[in-house]
Amino acid sequence: MDRAVSGWIDRGDLVAALDRAAAGKVTVISAPAGSGKTSLLRAWANRPGRPGRLAVMQVQPGQHDAQLFWLTLLDAVRRAAGRPGDAEPSATAPGSDAAVLAGRVLSELTEARGGITLVIDDLHELSSPEAAVQLTRLLASLPPQAHAVLATRHELPMRLHRLRLAGALAEIRAAELRFSERETRALLAASGIALSEGGVALLHQRTEGWAAGLRLAVLALARHPDPERFVAEFSGSDRTVAGYLLAEMLDRQPAAVQDLLLRTCLPDRINGELADLLTGRPGSQRILLDLEDANAFVVSVDSGRTWFRYHRLLTDFLRLELRRTRPEEVPALHRQAAGWFTGHGQVADAIRHIQAVGDWPDATRLLADHSFSMMLDGRAQTVQALLGAFPPGSDHPELALVRAMNDYILGHLDDAAARLAVAESHVETAPPDRRRRLGGAIAALKVSLARRRGQLTDVREQVKSLAAPGAGDWSEDIALGRDLRAVALLNLGTAEAWSPEGSADAERHLQEGAALAREIGRPYVEVGCLAQLGFASKIRPFATTQRRCREAITLAERYGWGAERVLAPALITLAGTLIWTGELDEGERWLRRALRAWPADTGPDIGLLLHHTTGILQACRGRHHEALQEFARADRLQSQLAGAHALASQLTGWLLATQARLGRTDEARAALAALDDERAGSGEISNARAVICLADGDPAAALHALREVLDGTAPVIGYVTVLEARLLAGLAHRELGDQRAANQAAERALALAEADRLVLPFAMTSARDLLAALPAHTRHAALRADILGVLPGSSPADGRRDPAPPAGPLSPSELRVLRYLPTNLSRPQIAGHLSVSPSTVDTHVRSIYAKLQVRDRSAAVQRARELRLLAAGRAPRPATM
Repeated sequence: MDRAVSGWIDRGDLVAALDRAAAGKVTVISAPAGSGKTSLLRAWANRPGRPGRLAVMQVQPGQHDAQLFWLTLLDAVRRAAGRPGDAEPSATAPGSDAAVLAGRVLSELTEARGGITLVIDDLHELSSPEAAVQLTRLLASLPPQAHAVLATRHELPMRLHRLRLAGALAEIRAAELRFSERETRALLAASGIALSEGGVALLHQRTEGWAAGLRLAVLALARHPDPERFVAEFSGSDRTVAGYLLAEMLDRQPAAVQDLLLRTCLPDRINGELADLLTGRPGSQRILLDLEDANAFVVSVDSGRTWFRYHRLLTDFLRLELRRTRPEEVPALHRQAAGWFTGHGQVADAIRHIQAVGDWPDATRLLADHSFSMMLDGRAQTVQALLGAFPPGSDHPELALVRAMNDYILGHLDDAAARLAVAESHVETAPPDRRRRLGGAIAALKVSLARRRGQLTDVREQVKSLAAPGAGDWSEDIALGRDLRAVALLNLGTAEAWSPEGSADAERHLQEGAALAREIGRPYVEVGCLAQLGFASKIRPFATTQRRCREAITLAERYGWGAERVLAPALITLAGTLIWTGELDEGERWLRRALRAWPADTGPDIGLLLHHTTGILQACRGRHHEALQEFARADRLQSQLAGAHALASQLTGWLLATQARLGRTDEARAALAALDDERAGSGEISNARAVICLADGDPAAALHALREVLDGTAPVIGYVTVLEARLLAGLAHRELGDQRAANQAAERALALAEADRLVLPFAMTSARDLLAALPAHTRHAALRADILGVLPGSSPADGRRDPAPPAGPLSPSELRVLRYLPTNLSRPQIAGHLSVSPSTVDTHVRSIYAKLQVRDRSAAVQRARELRLLAAGRAPRPATM
């Protein structure tokens, strides 16, 4: 609102909002001191082209005289009506009492032509109950052509509920008056102050967009030699801000309210019970509610208005005042708050207060005892922040457990193991109740470490002691025992999902873990189980895998964990299924989200999956150099795992095949020769061997390499390996000049791909020409068209550039049915998704065939793609996914 010192920037959106609000009967602008109410009124009143006349008055401080209030308002109305010379009754003249004056104001408004808008600023200064009652009556009786805009610092002692219910009351509050970050940047620019983007964001955060705070900051910044440092240090303890808050807020409060504000400013949030404890007297809840109603920089943070927080600058100021005026009370207030938070299970807040008084041993004990529980609640960042608040050199053995957990989260697995050994040696000296709690946390971390390192045997052995009732001292604590069992099931199921066997037990254990976590109120663990369940479902139909991934994502987002590491397996697996089916852009979007959730330096397991999936995306787009880089990164992470994993042979096979496709066959053969016999005998490596042979111009050797995959004797991770082998065989037959065998191999590959409508194997093997050579009447024409629409350098229209138009336009209902024809859904299933009867779908399908002049479903899809009624490669997603 201000240019340099006086303060103006264009806040046209806010002025427009007031303009819309003022078109109604009554508008109330209610916000704390310094929020810009008066500046908004001035900008609105002075805007070009403003219609109507304004009767403006500003209530003077401490206005308790009802007669004087109405005399002033009557004068403003008469001036707006163009009659400023009318005789005015004195306050002592007969008939000049407040009620009569209020009636005269109403008469003037009724008689005024063209309408008048009353604008009353600082209405909170009106302390006359009589005048408030009369003003309420006036507002309820305003004539049609009259309006009122009232500005106040706090809720008005007026009964406006009838106007609100009638829709005749508009309100603009502090939230609307706050400066946005964009407006903060504009204010600084208009004042000639250069700040970095980070500096602007920090200033906006510190002031919470409070206009007066920003103006005070601008005044100081204009004279400061280092603006960035000023913003970093700017707070409510700044002299100008403190002086403003002291004069405009604290000094205006009664002594009891001032005492409450000072004694309750140390916690980041406060409720009535805690405030009663800190002040030593009851009734705090009522005071806090009144302060919020008075816009006194106090805001409720829950719908029930039981918890409150103070504006950041007010908090800083109050803490400065407390240290300045009552320094001897600060430690005791911190300890009282810590005790209350501990007793109410809010341990992180308790630890912060204990740290504030420098009681590091007690803070260490509390953090060590509760860090495991906080981790299970998804509060790793809170633990990290609490850990970072300890002074340098705080290497108490009890902190070793907390530091080990932090290292584990960050993926520093060797450091986590070393710290865990220190914690384990120390736990034996702890009292029995603490030894049980610490021992349980250590056991849980040990099994988690083994799982992330790929040590399936170790995981199974450790889970026996964790999951079995009565197997450890911690089993005496029922809650802890159930927590540990949920963690055991999560780790066991995850380890099994990553094992080469791909045991179906993985899904069962993860489902049991999710159910137990839900039962005991550990949603973070439940999300972890569901996210890993998505990965464990990789051998299921893609619809099942995607549904499970989306279940995990939906639950995580409900709790605000949409970008947490725990969700990464579901994000990456969902991306992978989309890439496999040719939805490359959508898959890439989920991959980018996964990358935000799982930074590159946080461990080998999920990082491997991330690079593996990114590699197939690049390969599907024909970017083999980029694909090779991603596969190589995944391979390096693979070497950090202690045991084999489910994707090992596929990853190695694709790495070797990509090298061969780039002409690096010598390098690929050398890597192939270095494999152990078990890996070298897998179907995935046999496929890679065939690719190397094809790259070397030996299609007969390629067919020989594929023989055991095609006859079912080679171990494979799934049918996709066989599908890939069919395509490679087709390419080999084509090189040998046997087009009939090549077509048969391609048809068989399409048949395998039909269920999940896979595209990726065709892209990985560069099978475009193989598919293009198939006759048009192939049984899988629709899938073939989908795949050709995705593969680089091809056209799903098979060269037909100018297709003849349909016999007639398809209706909206027919177009909805048409969208489902490329899927493998039956007609009854399509009817279910569209909530119509199967006979209706049959009728629409017959009409579609007639209009497109085709005889079957595949031909209809292909014809629709030629006419661009369907997009290539993008089938509708079933509602359950």
